[in-house]
Amino acid sequence: MEKKFDKAAFKEKLEAVGQFPMLYMFKFIVPMGRENEVGVLFPKNEMVLKPSSGGKYVSTTIQAMMDSADQIIDIYEKAAEIEGVISM
Repeated sequence: MEKKFDKAAFKEKLEAVGQFPMLYMFKFIVPMGRENEVGVLFPKNEMVLKPSSGGKYVSTTIQAMMDSADQIIDIYEKAAEIEGVISM
């Protein structure tokens, strides 16, 4: 059963963490070959890639300056449209 995303609760947690703008670390796991689809979401940021031991997946880590909790949530919503993506 797929867990429902509670957008309001996540926004509240993000806003409680600190002041915006803030440097935020995004982590995604995607099937090998789809890492560029994540990279498109962060055109001005460096993306660190780490292939899985089996070679089927790649872990992506991106640090980006975010102006608001809504901006972070928007990135996660766009990433969710990538087939096979797992948001960390």
